[in-house]
Amino acid sequence: MKYIMDFSEIGISDVSVVGGKNASLGELYNNLSALGIQVPGGFAVTAAAFRFFIQENQLAYPLKQLLTKLDSTTYNNLAEIGKACRGVLLAANLPEVLEEAVLHAYRAMAAPVLTSVAVRSSATAEDLPGASFAGLHESFLNIQGEQALLQAIAKCFASLYTDRAIKYRIENGFAHDQVALSVGIQKMIRSDRSCSGVCFTLEPETGFPEVVHISGVWGLGENMVQGTVTPDEFLVFKPTLKAGRYAVLQKTLGSKEKWMRFSEDKSTAGIINTDTPEAMRNRFILSDTTIQQLARWAVAIEDHYKRPMDIEWAMDGLTNELFILQARPETVHSQKQEPVFSIYRLQGNYPLITKGMAVGSRIVSGVARILTTPSEATQLQAGDILVTTLTSPDWDPFLKKAGGIITDKGGRTSHASIIAREMGTPAVVGCENATQKIRNGMLVTISCAEGKEGFVYAGRAEWTEEKIDPGTIQLPEVAAPMLIISDPGKAFLWSYLPNKGVGLLRMEFIINNVIRIHPMALVQYETLQDVVAREQIEQLTGGYQDKRQYFIEKLAQAVATIAAAFYPREVIVRMSDFKTNEYAHLLGGNAFEPQEENPMLGFRGASRYYHPLYRAGFGLECAAMKKVRDEMGLVNVKLMIPFCRTVEEGRKVVAVMKEEGLIQGVNGLELYMMAEIPSNVLLAAEFAQIFDGFSIGSNDLTQLVLGVDRDSGIIATLFSERDPAAMAMIADMIARAKERGKKIGLCGQRPSDDPGFAEFLVGAGIDSISFNPDALLSGIANMVQAEQKGNGYPHQSP
Repeated sequence: MKYIMDFSEIGISDVSVVGGKNASLGELYNNLSALGIQVPGGFAVTAAAFRFFIQENQLAYPLKQLLTKLDSTTYNNLAEIGKACRGVLLAANLPEVLEEAVLHAYRAMAAPVLTSVAVRSSATAEDLPGASFAGLHESFLNIQGEQALLQAIAKCFASLYTDRAIKYRIENGFAHDQVALSVGIQKMIRSDRSCSGVCFTLEPETGFPEVVHISGVWGLGENMVQGTVTPDEFLVFKPTLKAGRYAVLQKTLGSKEKWMRFSEDKSTAGIINTDTPEAMRNRFILSDTTIQQLARWAVAIEDHYKRPMDIEWAMDGLTNELFILQARPETVHSQKQEPVFSIYRLQGNYPLITKGMAVGSRIVSGVARILTTPSEATQLQAGDILVTTLTSPDWDPFLKKAGGIITDKGGRTSHASIIAREMGTPAVVGCENATQKIRNGMLVTISCAEGKEGFVYAGRAEWTEEKIDPGTIQLPEVAAPMLIISDPGKAFLWSYLPNKGVGLLRMEFIINNVIRIHPMALVQYETLQDVVAREQIEQLTGGYQDKRQYFIEKLAQAVATIAAAFYPREVIVRMSDFKTNEYAHLLGGNAFEPQEENPMLGFRGASRYYHPLYRAGFGLECAAMKKVRDEMGLVNVKLMIPFCRTVEEGRKVVAVMKEEGLIQGVNGLELYMMAEIPSNVLLAAEFAQIFDGFSIGSNDLTQLVLGVDRDSGIIATLFSERDPAAMAMIADMIARAKERGKKIGLCGQRPSDDPGFAEFLVGAGIDSISFNPDALLSGIANMVQAEQKGNGYPHQSP
């Protein structure tokens, strides 16, 4: 019987011999090293050794007797039974022949010098595609010396009977005596002196498969797993990564409050967890080069296993080398077979209690139950909302009761987030103040349906749920249904809807919600007189020496995320179209915006781009778009100019963009124009000589044709795209664009609400219609119906 196997002898088919974790390590070690992927070497104490240990100490019967006393309905005595089982194993001795085999392998591994090892449990049913035993058994780090190693192995054996492992086996149909424990002994990577984390080869919230999601913290990763700190997060786009482009879509700086590392004081053993120095908190743990190296390794591992993967990584602070510590199948999205998904929409407004990071996309209401430790979990009733500082694996036996989870601490890869995803339970993590703001027993609503942020509202909210199976939806054959979307937090979810791309991405939404600073306040930051604005800007841009780079990077990342979500479908980005009063509300904006009586008809759109008051700000917009297209390789991005009043103005804007490196036709760049002013229609032939296509802005066009201020409540009833004059203008614009071979679309709500208006547009020959996500399906239905009727352009209002 073989009690010891070197990693070089192990492959993925050896799960029954060395457990899932060790089998995966051996597979990585033997098959991916040739690609430059570094996996620390080591050996496994086999499952046969564990069974030998049980047999020699005659432990099977006492363990079985103890487990027959477990109340497997309420689990009220789980802690008592689990402790007794572990006590039985810890009181036994490792057989001498097993000790000798372990020490022989360890001494060979330690030659000529080995300061410490990691000792990890590996169950024979662990890390299977349909079951995740991750976190149920114990691991021990920085083990030094022979006696410490033997003690750690014994503790690993005992951890087969942790409370959470016992309950997990019962609920998943694994017989206790049929699961054995192997132990992996691996060279210790000193990530405590650098950083560590996890990565998924898909987007963990939506399952979007074309990205690698990386998260990590300074020091040992336990802080991140426990949810005690907020990690850095990175999102890498696989197609452009494979093409050799800069592929980092997003970089989110976490607070990384704590730094867990091994004690350097020889008189004290173990681990210390101290406050992270501010300079380290304000710095990303990985460089762009390392982020992409890690993502390439993750993609290679995914390709080898032919399934989405959940990967642990670490950077050795002594050698500054990157290592893969573990790779297991991702067990949430990869197990889903049905393409049907649900879209939840909150109805009405409710008092906001707190907010954090959203896990999932559902909405749920329930009674808030504030608990401090798992020992209080008997207070949790089915459907209650668990509110706590953070969760750990000790909570697992009770979390299935929870209707939702709210935590003060943690990020998207914390224990609470991982468990919430596996159970399909909505969670809001990292709220910071949930346990202070929420009262025990109060009724609350968790909303994870509003993007990356999750919200906790007071009371029981109303919401709708719409189930969608994209495979059953018939698309129009000629006119393309497209989306209006500007929230990068929802881009991956909305990409699953039936669509032909994004017809309108409003840049000002990103500037207002993500960047929050007036671009000219960043260009002229050093001379900005507003002291309060300067302080707020400094807080937002703390990591940027050049404040302009904050604007460029944040805008580029947001647009790139949306472009990646819909790649290779086209994404038409409209350059900023704030009015002066809207720009003034941005941080520092008052210093740069003139006062106007009628901002709707004032200094907006194209007129700003070449004007000295905003020319440098527009340069930042252009720099961001150039980064997205030329550096990141997302050439599906097309750019659109709003509110271009004259042909000469159009030429000026194109010339300014050329000065900024956005040259029409180079690298496939197409420039579109919003057709929203009567002059755009009347001179469509001239504008067509400048631009590659058009998008009708029906709101502005209608108000200017009818002379109706669409913001005025008094004359609101006069505003209608259905007015014959507005429809004639729209039809004329479509006809003129088609005559000159230019693409033309329309963005707006009306075609989804009004089948007749959709029929009018389709009959007139529109190339695309763009809808907000909540109106897309009804809009598609109206477009299909219009095409089936096959009518030509109805010259009268239908």
